[in-house]
Amino acid sequence: MPEPNQRTSRDFRLYHIYAIILIDVIVGSAVGPILPEFVRGLQKPQLWLAVGTALFLGVQLFSAPLLGKLSDGYGRRPIFIISSIGTFLADCLLLPVRVGFYFANRISDGVTNGMYATVRSSITDISPKDQLFKNLGIEGAIISLGFVIGPAASGLLLTTFDIVEGHQAKVVAIMAVVLSSVNMILSWTLRETHPNPPGVDVSALKSELVQSLSVHTLWRRLMDKEKQHRGLKQLVLMQLALTLAVGYYFYFVTFASFGELHMDAKAISYFFMYFGGLSVVISYVFYAYIADRINQQKAIFWLALLGTPILGGYGLIGTSVFSLYVLVTFDCLTFSLIQGLIEGLMARLTTDEDRGEIFGINQALQGLASFVTTIVLGILSLVDLRLPFAWFAVCLAAVAWLASRRVGTHKAI
Repeated sequence: MPEPNQRTSRDFRLYHIYAIILIDVIVGSAVGPILPEFVRGLQKPQLWLAVGTALFLGVQLFSAPLLGKLSDGYGRRPIFIISSIGTFLADCLLLPVRVGFYFANRISDGVTNGMYATVRSSITDISPKDQLFKNLGIEGAIISLGFVIGPAASGLLLTTFDIVEGHQAKVVAIMAVVLSSVNMILSWTLRETHPNPPGVDVSALKSELVQSLSVHTLWRRLMDKEKQHRGLKQLVLMQLALTLAVGYYFYFVTFASFGELHMDAKAISYFFMYFGGLSVVISYVFYAYIADRINQQKAIFWLALLGTPILGGYGLIGTSVFSLYVLVTFDCLTFSLIQGLIEGLMARLTTDEDRGEIFGINQALQGLASFVTTIVLGILSLVDLRLPFAWFAVCLAAVAWLASRRVGTHKAI
């Protein structure tokens, strides 16, 4: 058992990490509703929004494993600091409301967003095994809370000062810059969670970068880890299928802005306030009191199975805002709970020596999956803005199928 002082220190670092995550998500979700303003003057704006999202997610293919490897070798704290500086600079690029700066922001922010492999590694570093699901689940609740506060802050700012539509993007971007500067301070003051990191050879870093750009190499590295941690591959495949499905988080702004709903920045902000607020409450209760007491593998299967028709239903709501709110309520009770369960099962298979590397490989493959799903939804949206939700539903059904196979495999064992 750790000494009392040690436990207090660990608890404080956990809360410190949660604060960094919260502000990071607030910044990202606050700027979401204004991104259509950067491409509104272009032909087929929904396609250019998809391209921006693809850039944001695609660059994580190399940044996530690289940052994960660096965090194993030099500690988690330096990665938090580098990532917070990168986010600050990326938000500064949004101040000139120009399409070129929008794409530059997506690339810059995508590179440093690879830190979430380090986030999960640091939480796992300081979490007792019996609190791992709870702590990772709380991370999910914190992210949901950020999705509430971010749009709420944007909506409140725009409403209170009655900002007209042509100036909304710049005002929200200024708020994002201020908040991201706060995160730089928080990251600098974070105490290290990975003691005595061994360092990384420069040649090893170069090799890591080259390898991360090859999907084949990433998959081969995953297979090597599968030999050490049996069951990891199946969890990663489930995570990839889930990532293909959660593309609707990024697509929703496009769908709500240019689809039949015709929601403006304020309406989108209010929606995400409800979505995030409800998700916070449900996620916290689920992970604090339920997740450790159930069969997590079976839970993933049933949540994915029940969530599949909900995802497809988003494309059928037409102009009904009421239907949208009903569907998102059931979304919070099913689909939105899966991510933390997969991450908890994966965290149990890691060790101090390769935790950052495994989460990095996983996030890199997630970046690839996100890139693929963004390209697919971009193409489908050109045909009909409702079609991408059929794609998302199929991908979530794949999660249920993979989960059923995993449950069957464990029964056989």
